[in-house]
Amino acid sequence: MIFVVILKIISVLLAIVGTTYLIPIITAISFKEFSYIIYFLIPMIFSWILCLSVYVSTKKIKIHLSTKLTFAVVALAWIFTSVFAAIPFYSSGAIPSFTDAFFESVSGFTTTGASIVQNIEALPKCMNMLRALTHWLGGMGIVALTVALLPILGVGGFQLIKAETTGPEKGKVTPKITTTAKALWTIYFVLTVLETILLMLFGMNFYEALCHSFSTLGTGGFSTRNESVKAFNSAGIDIVITIFMFLAGINFSLYYHLFKGKFREIKENSELKAYFFIVLIFTFLIAIFILPDYKNFAESLRYSAFNVLTIMSTTGFANADYTQWAMPAQFLLFILFIIGGCSGSTAGGIKVIRLVILGKKIKTDMKKMIHPRGVFTIRINKHPANPDLHSSVSTFIAVYFILITFTCFAGCLFGLDIFTSLTGAMSMTGNVGPAFGKLGPVFNYAWISPALKWIYSFSMLSGRLELFTILIFLSPDYWKK
Repeated sequence: MIFVVILKIISVLLAIVGTTYLIPIITAISFKEFSYIIYFLIPMIFSWILCLSVYVSTKKIKIHLSTKLTFAVVALAWIFTSVFAAIPFYSSGAIPSFTDAFFESVSGFTTTGASIVQNIEALPKCMNMLRALTHWLGGMGIVALTVALLPILGVGGFQLIKAETTGPEKGKVTPKITTTAKALWTIYFVLTVLETILLMLFGMNFYEALCHSFSTLGTGGFSTRNESVKAFNSAGIDIVITIFMFLAGINFSLYYHLFKGKFREIKENSELKAYFFIVLIFTFLIAIFILPDYKNFAESLRYSAFNVLTIMSTTGFANADYTQWAMPAQFLLFILFIIGGCSGSTAGGIKVIRLVILGKKIKTDMKKMIHPRGVFTIRINKHPANPDLHSSVSTFIAVYFILITFTCFAGCLFGLDIFTSLTGAMSMTGNVGPAFGKLGPVFNYAWISPALKWIYSFSMLSGRLELFTILIFLSPDYWKK
């Protein structure tokens, strides 16, 4: 019965992802890359046949998800989807190694944006579209998309989305989880269309504008150019992408509140205030430190804002080599590697809200030391926070750095220097993409060993699923009756 439930959900998921292959197929037709159509068509048809076969044979079986089973479904969904998307890369020869194809696929779906492709512009246009598409699908969540499109999965749908979405507190913005998923995906779609139009107004063609919009809103960072956004050398394009990276780093439920006119929810949101403050302060400070490298303060502000948001939103686009900037500027960017965006956004990292809670907890504990008999309450969004939240945040941060330590040690074992290994581990766990050292914005991940690519793939998946989903699924205790 457990196997049937897992198979039923994953077959539906693969069919939905397979259907999105129509986008790279249309791209292949548009650019006369007819020989590549078959590499999308076969997996797409296979996914439909699998889904139909499973549905017909199990249509009388209702889906009942226990908490334990939820972890298995979500973990396996992301693993199988990553394998599924690697098939066109590998079978077409666009990426000859399956290890590299899987790494690229995982990097795409987890919106990390760490690439092994050395000559992006030589890739077929349809393959570049697939790379960007994985960002867009993985950004909002492939399971959330499934729940949004198929009310049949409404039973246990909230549990599935809780295991996939980011942040310490996960709730519904509407009474029904299917309605919530649809609302969030609609907002996501509208923002993508809007950015695509604006990028075209500033000189990108439709193909490149759509690819970069997919990558921006998914906070992934795959580009159609070898030099990433820098290749366009356009202040207008930089500004548009900077704005949308900022928007993608915000909790998407706040857009729903904005649409519904619930301005108080936005005004009182502690995380949004902290996010805006961090972006503002770091942008201004870095602009001052890199001023000698640019013509004037306006230009240094442009490059500072772009790189602050490409790191903090964990997008990973590049319009400059920040490893050549002044050391204080590099240090500030290094801090942003840890922070990440807001909960409920498409960004990675620890998330701003966890650091807000941790900061308030430290402040409260200090007050208790001064006033032992005092009663102090941590307030988030002007409401008392759940006491259990403090513990879960501390646990998450501890596990987060344990995973970074493990990944860093693996990098050292496979020949990376300590600085490259550390920042690479932070980048993989936080789903950032570029790092420092030999994995900086002008390099890629093609040269690292195959074994390390598999370890990095594990770290990317763990980071995207907020650590515990993958780790619990792989723990020995999970498999005990």
